[in-house]
Amino acid sequence: MPGSPLLRALAASFLAGEATPDQVAARATRTLGRPWRWLGPLSKRYVKKFSGRTRPRQQEVIRFLRRDAGFLRARREYQGQIVVVQLLNEPQRMQPVDAAKTWDIPVIESPGELARWLELTTGELHWFADLKGLEYKGASSRLRNYHYRILAKQFGNIRLLEAPKLRLKAIQKKILAEILDKVPAYSAAHGFVKGRSIKTFASPHVGRSVVLRMDLQNFFPSFAAARIQAFFRTLGYPDAVAGLLGGICTNAVPRAIWKEIGYEVDLPKLVEAKILYSQPHLPQGAPTSPALANLCCYRIDCRLSGLAQAACATYTRYADDLAFSGDEPFAKSVERFSTHVAAILLDEGFSVHFRKTRVMRRGVRQHLAGLVVNRHINIQRRDFDLLKATLTNCVRSGPASQNRENHSDFRAHLDGRVGFIEMINPEKGHKLRRLFEHISWK
Repeated sequence: MPGSPLLRALAASFLAGEATPDQVAARATRTLGRPWRWLGPLSKRYVKKFSGRTRPRQQEVIRFLRRDAGFLRARREYQGQIVVVQLLNEPQRMQPVDAAKTWDIPVIESPGELARWLELTTGELHWFADLKGLEYKGASSRLRNYHYRILAKQFGNIRLLEAPKLRLKAIQKKILAEILDKVPAYSAAHGFVKGRSIKTFASPHVGRSVVLRMDLQNFFPSFAAARIQAFFRTLGYPDAVAGLLGGICTNAVPRAIWKEIGYEVDLPKLVEAKILYSQPHLPQGAPTSPALANLCCYRIDCRLSGLAQAACATYTRYADDLAFSGDEPFAKSVERFSTHVAAILLDEGFSVHFRKTRVMRRGVRQHLAGLVVNRHINIQRRDFDLLKATLTNCVRSGPASQNRENHSDFRAHLDGRVGFIEMINPEKGHKLRRLFEHISWK
């Protein structure tokens, strides 16, 4: 921790209680042993600096003290007289932002309470949070908390799947169910939100003059651990608790993983991926990552919704897929509008996959996340025909002849694909369901 013992003790006293000037000054007085006349004005400046935002980390308070002219003047004037007489040993209290005060999340005010809530020992808690980066530094595969799978994508890009092992996955599921699911997502977010789906994502864009589709690059790894920890502090969790929760939900990929990749990957893309995934980030494959990504996108969704409203457009988001649509006023400015969207995303720490950006006017097929939205929501014809052919061949030659990707449960795989089409287009889905029911699975 940076700073002198005085700075550390004073910062801890500022963070320990509710952030009103009188309470801050009272706790600082206990720490220093006397009511220095400069403590009141300093407490007011502290509250003005940090009120209305996420509770700061202790390093940020120390940085504030180092730059505060009044405090520096007092240190010079009373050099040798300002001493720490009492350390505050009680844990920091929950201090949620105003919006979070109504959310039914568990009160956890110390690492010990967090360990008990997760039914872990203190050592196990720190192991799974991995704030020292032991996984990245080269733990053997048996000691790692994640399984890794590298996927080569189109245009030489790389996607890394990071699946948590069973015990860590159970811990993350508890955090998801009892904390993250209690926090409402923004209305424009439709991916991984209960009661919303790909259909609700596409529905607002049906029958519009122009549809703009944009895609975010490296969506999950773009959320750094510091951003996740800041989110948990927004919920009110003290710095130490927020740091551990953020550590459990993020990961830094071991360097040895990249030795397993083949030679078909573009070298510059590989170097870029190594740098990106070496920093603690949201792992694609963890149960907590989709919810955290949605919640951390709240500010982005607000900004893009406001921009869309100003341009007479509608905005929705499904994970890293962004969709905007409107009629003639929006159609006249859609290219310039897309530039403004890219600027906002860059300001928020994201980049746009420009090769996937599409401006789709009424005369062409308008499609979002695989769904056609020209007149009504529908499945793309090629997807329907391909699944129909697969089901027909399963009936004629048996399902084993069609399981070319070696799905462990091919029946459940086909059932899910048919169910998806039933949700989008019941009439077409019913035809496929009848074919599915004629397959012999013996």
